[in-house]
Amino acid sequence: MLRIRRIYDDIVPGNREILRQVRSILRTRFSQISAEEIEQIGEKLRNPFKQRFRCILFVAENLRRRVLGFAMLLHEPEIGFCYLDWISTVRGFSGGGIGSALYDRIRRETVSLKARGLFFECLPDEYEGCPEEALLKENRARLRFYERYGARPIVNTGYELPIRPEDSCMPHLVFDGLDRGKPLRRRFARQVVRAVLERKYADYCPAEYVERVVRSFKDDPVHLRPHRYVKPEAVQAGVTTGPQEQICIVINERHAIHHVHERGYVESPVRIRSILDALMPHGMFVDLPPRKFPDKHLLAVHAAEFVSYLRRACQDVDENKSLYPYVFPIRNKTRLPKEASVLSGYYCIDTFTPIHRNAYPAARRGVDCTLTAAGELLDGRRIAYALVRPPGHHAERSAFGGFCYFNNCAVAAQFLSAYGRVAILDIDYHHGNGQQQIFYQRNDVLTVSIHGHPSFAYPYFSGFADECGEGDGEGFNLNLPLPEAVDGNAYRKALQRALRRVVDFEADFLVVALGLDPAKGDPTGTWTLTGRDFQVNGRLIGDLGLSVLVIQEGGYRTRSLGPNALAFFKGLAMAALRGGDLHPSAADTLHGLILRFELAPQDDERIRSLVQITGFFSEAEIMVAQELARERMAKGPASGYHFVMAEQYGRLVGYACFGPIPGTAASYDLYWIAVHPDVQGRRLGHRLIQECERLIGESGATRIYVETSQRVQYASTHAFYENVGYHLEAVIEDFYAPGDGKAVYCKVLS
Repeated sequence: MLRIRRIYDDIVPGNREILRQVRSILRTRFSQISAEEIEQIGEKLRNPFKQRFRCILFVAENLRRRVLGFAMLLHEPEIGFCYLDWISTVRGFSGGGIGSALYDRIRRETVSLKARGLFFECLPDEYEGCPEEALLKENRARLRFYERYGARPIVNTGYELPIRPEDSCMPHLVFDGLDRGKPLRRRFARQVVRAVLERKYADYCPAEYVERVVRSFKDDPVHLRPHRYVKPEAVQAGVTTGPQEQICIVINERHAIHHVHERGYVESPVRIRSILDALMPHGMFVDLPPRKFPDKHLLAVHAAEFVSYLRRACQDVDENKSLYPYVFPIRNKTRLPKEASVLSGYYCIDTFTPIHRNAYPAARRGVDCTLTAAGELLDGRRIAYALVRPPGHHAERSAFGGFCYFNNCAVAAQFLSAYGRVAILDIDYHHGNGQQQIFYQRNDVLTVSIHGHPSFAYPYFSGFADECGEGDGEGFNLNLPLPEAVDGNAYRKALQRALRRVVDFEADFLVVALGLDPAKGDPTGTWTLTGRDFQVNGRLIGDLGLSVLVIQEGGYRTRSLGPNALAFFKGLAMAALRGGDLHPSAADTLHGLILRFELAPQDDERIRSLVQITGFFSEAEIMVAQELARERMAKGPASGYHFVMAEQYGRLVGYACFGPIPGTAASYDLYWIAVHPDVQGRRLGHRLIQECERLIGESGATRIYVETSQRVQYASTHAFYENVGYHLEAVIEDFYAPGDGKAVYCKVLS
């Protein structure tokens, strides 16, 4: 059995193995391609700006995951065309319909991208253009194959002109109109040719050659060669429809055993059935059974004593009975409560999440489902969905609550973090306090939550905007609390801000905590999102172009659960399965940046950490930086030290310190400027020095001095100051140490 599927990146292990096989095919079938170009395939998939094309790779594989063929498509969205870069099969597998299956898939993809045509090169099939008889036979077979689809070489142009006198076998440019019934216009063809020659062949085609070839396209419409191998009436130009990549769905088949019958308990089994009834008839999903995973994955995010307690407590409660916590003792590990209902309060955060006989086995199976779905991403699938209950995003490291027992999102993020950077995006109506608490001091997992403000929405004690993370995790938790009345437009603004943070983080995997309770009429929420809103939100998330694991959280209005879930996945698949939007990486823009000019408590420690992490300064210099901050905090402006602090999403990413030079009329010293390595090269240093110059200028001063070492490792520092208008005024030899002089730079403010 043959499967055609798209490979999006080289991040996950499954894709890396596929790319190894693709490279092997390239080496054996395309001897003229350089080793460097072959090795760059993975980078091209990850970085569409490598050639200013989006690279789309399809492979044909058998059930043993052996690659039998592949095709690489280049998409140019601004001009609106696709270019088939490579298509090949394993040596010895030229028959069997592999090439046809791949080309059919390429044509479907080109149509789905709304491209105006598909272009590619084929070597000439005439002796004058290619005097090698063996090669001629292959070329004729290849052009005969494409002509069956209506694709033919462009004629009456200089595309086949040799670049150098000794060049031979120059290729035809072939055009497939994809049965659109529209002629190839000259202006469009010239844009395509220029893009191909200037980008794909940038190192080979000189500018004058490119201009010569582009100007040679004179016919309008551009002419194609008459049919040579296939009679026009036998051409099958129509673009066949075929199955798109399906979303893997892993369903907790044991969820229904956890059924709390008390009146008003809205987290019930009918939720799953409502979603499945809407999703499964549409053919978008393939159902995979969950695999069993060891407890080590659960214990990586939950305390062992908490997991043990939950297992024992659920076993001990009578069947069809529920034990609700009502006393919440201070958590003293040395004096655990003995009475069962009181002990449950030790591990719970509310009064309405019960200990129930089947809560543990249902929640534990949900963990298996989640890890099974996460494993599908590692095998190269683009979207996976863990449809589980009970939900999990309120479960903390040592606490359950909010209907949640184990934090599935945290388990998945921890599992995936071994393979790349992971972002959790919680779009439930209620704050994702569990993953925030679990990852609050870590910087390898980003946690973002859009939720009702804790002043009125559960869990009430967390989810405030100023909770940004601690220690290494500072700046890696983003809360976006919203008011009670929120419609789709207001929600999208918050979602776009959340997605900008994910882009800035440069995540490899996105875990989406899918709550459907922002919907209009949900009994646990106050917002009014509609099915259309969920579809747009799904599309915005899919536009990131990441591997996405969706994990079911809340949503309790059973009438709208299914339609809203279907709308969300339609939007997500529409964008994610086409590879996301072609946009620059986060590296060009610093979102979420705030400058402040007063020091806050703990800023001296934060400055010390920042200066230290640059790896540029000695311990003595680090102590001086911290001491200046302490003096400012103790004496205020009288200290003579002024600060510009740059925070991104609550994390200190840069700062500058300056002050007046005693005994001078209008001169200032710039004492310190430091930028976190994560954001270096993104012009934050320029922004900081501009703010210093503005403040110094407003004080009436006219000259700024900077003193720095003459050591060779400070060469980039010297270049920075010179680039922003500072001039070397003096050098004092051996000032700091023998061979280490002081360089004094100055800038006169206009």
